[in-house]
Order: sequence, then structure tokens, then C-alpha cells
Amino acid sequence: MNTTKNYIFTSERLGFRNWISEDVEEMAQVNSNPNVMEFFPATPTFEQTKAFVERMQKQFSDKKYCYFAVDILQSGTFIGFIGLSDKDFESDFTPCVDIGWRLSEEHWYKGYATEGAKACLKYGFEKLNLEKIISTTPKINLKSEEVMKKIGMTKVKNFDHPLLLEDNRLKDCLLYEIINPG
Repeated sequence: MNTTKNYIFTSERLGFRNWISEDVEEMAQVNSNPNVMEFFPATPTFEQTKAFVERMQKQFSDKKYCYFAVDILQSGTFIGFIGLSDKDFESDFTPCVDIGWRLSEEHWYKGYATEGAKACLKYGFEKLNLEKIISTTPKINLKSEEVMKKIGMTKVKNFDHPLLLEDNRLKDCLLYEIINPG
């Protein structure tokens, strides 16, 4: 467990922070679960998880947002990530800022993804003055689409994800967005 908690912001039950090196092992455990990674083309290796954490640390340093490491406030337990990240793959809606989440399976169905995503939208709109935030998911990922709806996002379109064109199961994706209400 992390002993020093430097939360950038919190929600009712969750703390959002930049990544620390001790998170790599715990995130690698989340990433190794085939149920967590069901709607991704592959399970990341430990080295890929480490590189992801380093990218998030750099992005936070540069932009003051990332897919934040998330802890349960009451216990300090790391549960995965929820946050904002740049997307720049080839499409008609990039570059853009994406909201996403990946939580350990034992923390599913507790409302954490929805609660955390709402807090990240608030941070993105009120603190960072972002104009628009998008989210994408394979069409078959009904759980993530449900979170998108619960946090007030609107479906824009279906699209073939350029990074998933070789994966017939995952390439048909949904694009949702939400505009800064302020």
C-alpha cells in the first residue's frame, strides 16, 4: 500500500493521483486479468505496464492530467485507473482528450467507474477548462458504454478503430462525447 497520498482531487470514495513506481506491480496485476482485458486485443506485459505508467507520469507533468492512479480513500487500496489522456491515432476526431477507466475486477459493480469518471469530468472542465472530452469503446463492451451514458456523454457515431482493424471482434467501436457545460 502507498504510504504517502498526494491526491490531486477526490470524489466521495476515491482519491486521484499521479503514479508512483510502486503502482507498476499492482497495475500489472490488474492488466493480467483476462476479464479486465476482455475488450482489448492483448494483455499487456509487465514492461508494457511499466511504460504505460511512465507515459502517464510524463503526461501529468506536461498537462496536469492523465489516466490517474485511483485509491479507495477509506482504505488506501489501489484499484486501477480512471482519468483523462490524449488520443492521437488517425481519425476525424483526433487529436482529442479521452476519458477512460480500468479497475481491478474485485472493484467492479460498486459504482467506482461512474463516480470516478464524473469527478474526472469535473476536474477536466472546471480546473483544466477543456472544451470537450470523448470516450471510445468497442461496440461489444456494454459495461463501458453504460458508464459513458451514466456520466452524461452522448453517442456521436460508430467507427472502425484504426488500431483495431485486424481484430474483427473489436474494430467496430463507439464514440461518445461531452461538451464543457461552463
